[in-house]
Parts: sequence; structure tokens; C-alpha cells
Amino acid sequence: MMTDDTNASPFIAGVRIPDSKLAREITGFIRDTESDLLFKHSVRVYLWGALAGSRNGLTFDPELFYAAAMFHDIGLTERYEHSHLRFEVDGANAARDFLRQRGIADSDLETVWNAIALHTTPGIPEFMRPEIALVQVGAGMDVAGRGFGSFTAEQRNAVTAAFPREADFKHGIIDAFYDGMKHRPNSTFGTFNDDILAFKDPGFQRINICSAILASDWPG
Repeated sequence: MMTDDTNASPFIAGVRIPDSKLAREITGFIRDTESDLLFKHSVRVYLWGALAGSRNGLTFDPELFYAAAMFHDIGLTERYEHSHLRFEVDGANAARDFLRQRGIADSDLETVWNAIALHTTPGIPEFMRPEIALVQVGAGMDVAGRGFGSFTAEQRNAVTAAFPREADFKHGIIDAFYDGMKHRPNSTFGTFNDDILAFKDPGFQRINICSAILASDWPG
């Protein structure tokens, strides 16, 4: 999907952040919509994912991947405080609408949608297109340090120098997750998102699939 108006931009740990007209529009929209914590987190997700993709010899569309990385947590923001969808679906829908308004092909919209919608679902994205797999890789690295040792100290220092982690980022990102999901607790079923609500809210009741099976209307 790379457009022909991409300009040169600084490299960070050997990775260039896309600087096309579309990429700049994405950057501006996310910066104006998300908190500083979520914005910088989203850029780091792109950088970690791009580094991992390069290391593993994956071929990916930087602009598509950038769109997915930047929109992946927008569903946690206040504009979705009344939504009862999974926050990942809100983000996927937002990215699809944003890109569709700018004439992006349906096949590319599907890739971005899947990358965002599946980024908290383990065991599936890694078998899909690189743009999809790498959003989960980047998010896992930035939030939980997954694959930390596969990045060099120089890479980690360069990325966090350009887009610093807050001193209390660990608790900050947990709070951001909680604030974005506390009004839709049932949307966390089947993902690790229910861990966030259980950590922050002692009264949170997890949905137990075994209890649901046994309490169903089926006889026997």
C-alpha cells in the first residue's frame, strides 16, 4: 500500500517511521486522540515490530503496519467510553473507517482490521500476514517485555530515547487498559484482558466457561 509521497525521515535503531501524507495524517490523528502514554506506546509498537520483522526476514508493508500499530489502542480512549464492543474491535473499526475515507483498498483494510482486532489474541496472529503478526509482537514487547532479549541493548536504548517510557509506565498502561474496559467487563471474556479488571477491581467476576456449559439449557 506504500504511497509515492514518502519522504526521508530519521532512522531509529535502523528503522524509518513512514512519513507519507497518509502516515502523517495517522500520526496527527492519534496524537490528538490518545494520551501521551498511549501515543508513544503505539509508536514503539511499530518500532519493535519492524525490528523483529527485519530480524526474521519478513517482508511487510511499512505503511499498513504503521496504521495498525498506531490505531491498535485507540479503542481504550474516552471516545469509546460508552461502547460495549471489545476495545480491539473499536480500534479496528476506527482504522478501517479512517483508511477507507482515504481510498485504501479493501484488501489492505482487512489486513489492518485483523492486525488490530487480534493483537490481544495469542496463538493466531503469528500464522497470518506479517503486518498482523508484528502488531502483536510489538505490543507484547512494549507492554510485557516479551522477546526482550532478542533486541540488542543498543536497539532498546535508541527506541526508548526517541519515544521514552514513562517512569511508571507499567502501572500507567494497566490503568489505561482498565479505564478503557471497566465499563464493558463482558468484552474481556476469552482474552487476558480480564486479568486487568481482576487486578484493578476486587469485585470483578470472571466468566467461567465450564460454569456456562453446565448451566446451559441443554439437558444432561
